[in-house]
Amino acid sequence: QLKLVESGGGLVQPGGSLTLSCAPSGFTLDYYAIGWFRQAPGKGREAVSCISSRGGSTTNYADSVKGRFTISRDNAQNTVYLQMNNLKPEDTAVYYCAASRNLAGDVCYDSPSPYHYWGQGTQVTVSS
Repeated sequence: QLKLVESGGGLVQPGGSLTLSCAPSGFTLDYYAIGWFRQAPGKGREAVSCISSRGGSTTNYADSVKGRFTISRDNAQNTVYLQMNNLKPEDTAVYYCAASRNLAGDVCYDSPSPYHYWGQGTQVTVSS
């Protein structure tokens, strides 16, 4: 079975930082594009960021997180990270990572449809 596990969530004050990790099991992430999504209370799931497969040459960010969040991948550790800086209360949500197999390595997706494998989510709460 192909599984994804998110970790690194927690409670942080506004202006603080957290780094989320997405660690797949049962496969290596080299040929998978990875997306981060979040779902805030009372709202639908929204795309946060994504990174293309292989070298991660393509990255996308939602306008609301540009300049604050950074996505990266470490294929040697088989992990994708989402570094979140200057967190705001509006960032409070359950964060999910998802994987889509892609051999080309030049695209990633900001919609949920191409992602077939999802994690269970990790809670991020930004509050004073």
